[in-house]
Amino acid sequence: MEKLNFIDLFSGAGGLSEGFIKAGFKPIAHVEIDKKACDTLETRLIYHKLNSENKTEKYYDYISEKITREEFIKTFSNSELSNSVINIPIGGKNNKIIFDKIDTLAKGKQIDLIIGGPPCQAYSLVGRSRDKDGMKNDPRNFLYKEYAKFLKKYEPKVFVFENVMGLITAEKGSYFKNMQAYFKRIGYELDYTVQKSEHFGVLQKRRRIILIGWQKGSGFKYPEFEKLDEKFTIRQILSDLKKLKPGDQKNVTKYAKPITTYLERFELRNGVDFVTQHIARPHNERDLNIYKIAINKWLKKSERLKYPDLPTELKTHKNEKSFVDRYKVVDINGLSHTMVAHIAKDGHHYIYPDNKQIRSISVREAARIQSFPDDFFFEGGRSAAFRQIGNAVPPLMAKEIAIKIKKQL
Repeated sequence: MEKLNFIDLFSGAGGLSEGFIKAGFKPIAHVEIDKKACDTLETRLIYHKLNSENKTEKYYDYISEKITREEFIKTFSNSELSNSVINIPIGGKNNKIIFDKIDTLAKGKQIDLIIGGPPCQAYSLVGRSRDKDGMKNDPRNFLYKEYAKFLKKYEPKVFVFENVMGLITAEKGSYFKNMQAYFKRIGYELDYTVQKSEHFGVLQKRRRIILIGWQKGSGFKYPEFEKLDEKFTIRQILSDLKKLKPGDQKNVTKYAKPITTYLERFELRNGVDFVTQHIARPHNERDLNIYKIAINKWLKKSERLKYPDLPTELKTHKNEKSFVDRYKVVDINGLSHTMVAHIAKDGHHYIYPDNKQIRSISVREAARIQSFPDDFFFEGGRSAAFRQIGNAVPPLMAKEIAIKIKKQL
């Protein structure tokens, strides 16, 4: 029996796609504007290809730096796989180019599923607060209409549209109401829930809208997602990794301690004896002094550092009312706060919770908080990796959504 297939729009690094592939779906195409994220997608697709052929050691040769990326791509990619990652912005005249590419890849097969979520900056509360017009004139507000063009063209049985909570309140809810009405007009019934990622085993306080649509009259029903009640903590995803100093570049390193129950159960450590991209960004002396204060305040009193509380010599501006909580320590005894793409710019919001390791979290630690497995490799360097991780849908959450949809289809 052939696998159900899907197209992933606004793919990013492929967190949503990873969950659907793990649940047994087959990707036809990924469409993504960011070139470095596209490189990550191609690398991961090669992994899945080699995994299906029981040749994962070839992939591990690459991520452990035994062979170059050029050798890896030349030897293990192919034109179909490479062409399935479409690095073109969605919208306007580009859609015709994208449609033609997808049609070639689909080879006449019906598309079963479309997944994806347009960029969230236009809907996010932070994005609206920083823009002088509250993002009203941002063209990304209407990318759902571009998404709908793919629904009209391919008529998938089901689609999954993921986005931030701010979508519900943007323009007093009018964007979200118009979006739902638009999807219904083109032939889909739909429903949505606000899901907490920790209910899916992701060790992060992350709230997201999961809107699912299905063809009218198909008998499909919005899935009921089971809540994971077991309590795991960030300590269980950090404790086995080697200690780092600011600026340490452990691109390939051994594990420092045995696997934890969480890492084994949710398959974040997947059988190999090394881990990649355990890379910490460098920090200046001022930031390290601030981090030290923030860590001690959090570990001793469970209190967050506010900018006005800093000693005068560590302050660099007089604004003590806006964004006063930009220095935040990850809660080692609980869940992390939401991982966002801003981590690519600085690590102030994700300080490592240990006064013996004064630094922000590493690329691999951020990936684990987002539930990416350790053999998931992010292309493009440290900043690009952080941005891809922060923008992603947690794969564990995606997998459970995929499993529920697959059972009905």
